[in-house]
Amino acid sequence: MDSTGLKVFGAGEWLETKHGKTSRRRSWRKLHLGLDLETGQIECSELTTDDIGDPSAVPDLLDQIDEPVHRFLADGAYDGAATRTEITQRFADVEIIIPPPKTAVPGPEAETNPTARDLDVLAIKAHGRMAWQKSTGYNQRARVETLMGRWKSVE
Repeated sequence: MDSTGLKVFGAGEWLETKHGKTSRRRSWRKLHLGLDLETGQIECSELTTDDIGDPSAVPDLLDQIDEPVHRFLADGAYDGAATRTEITQRFADVEIIIPPPKTAVPGPEAETNPTARDLDVLAIKAHGRMAWQKSTGYNQRARVETLMGRWKSVE
């Protein structure tokens, strides 16, 4: 899952071209896409205003998926308990691969009852971010970026 910004062309662009004036506010939208890395197909999509954060779009995106999900791969913008909870409630035995931020710390029960995120934080601290990326398959994010670029370039 990933998102990308899209510029909305409209009256502001026309005024700028016609009168040489720059518009005060440019309109942007955010396109959230859930992609199947094997087929390259879009499984879910949501177009939001640019002020909607990535985690807020997750429930509506997941509503569009009818098939089981075995692996959820997203960038750090999707990190958070709400996203992980939403995904695990909808899909059984799903592997969630979302990198925690560099400033992340394990939760209070990390020593006795660690969450999957706690395990990620601890693995990154012990072995480094690159080792974590390789061991979890996070390096497949490059395919997500390629697919996003492909879909953005379709006219």
